[in-house]
Amino acid sequence: MTDLPGYPSRRNFLKGSAAGFALTGIAASAEAQVEAPVSLDEYETEYLNGAEWAFIMAATARLIPSEGDGPGALETRVPVFIDRQLAGDYGSADDWYMEGPHAPDAEPARGWQTPLTPAEVYRQAIPAFDAWCQSSHGASFAELDAETQDAALTSLSEGEVELSSELRDFWSLLLSNTKEGYFADPQYGGNAGMQSWVYIGFPGARAAYREWPERHNIEYPLGPVSISGERA
Repeated sequence: MTDLPGYPSRRNFLKGSAAGFALTGIAASAEAQVEAPVSLDEYETEYLNGAEWAFIMAATARLIPSEGDGPGALETRVPVFIDRQLAGDYGSADDWYMEGPHAPDAEPARGWQTPLTPAEVYRQAIPAFDAWCQSSHGASFAELDAETQDAALTSLSEGEVELSSELRDFWSLLLSNTKEGYFADPQYGGNAGMQSWVYIGFPGARAAYREWPERHNIEYPLGPVSISGERA
């Protein structure tokens, strides 16, 4: 993804997001010592239907493209992470307060202002956005070329796409879930092989790390470890 209005450059996007996820517990190439997962083309979705999966594949590939200097969203299997999250408690807002009244015109800082769950937002917003892409660019999002996809995502991020008030958080969900899938522990489906952790030099769930935070400008010599104990 090039530097577009409405969302940060790829390098700043990764650096800023990585810092946040490192604080919450959530560079050479390496592979985790685990059985290779099925390819994205063969992956059987748990929640997303065919058109939704095609959209998620295309959208995440533009948000963190493969042609950068680190792994992209598809290499790290971000779409799998999003699909599994939408199929689970997050997608159904299982532990969220979802009672009204809802105020769609409220400031974003006031939190979730729709009766729809995250999974329902995706289900309704993707076809609505595809319809806008069809009307504005002549094809659904997944069928557009990369440059036009970037332009469409810019329009979405800047509020130029007419979506119902109940779907106002679609862009922020898509962007946040893409970041989460890129940096989360591999057990959740994304960050395959801990590639993003290797790329940014994040040690993962290593227990013995206390002596390193104060060592400035010294490269950490060991690769990351997942929560399950797998090593990159």
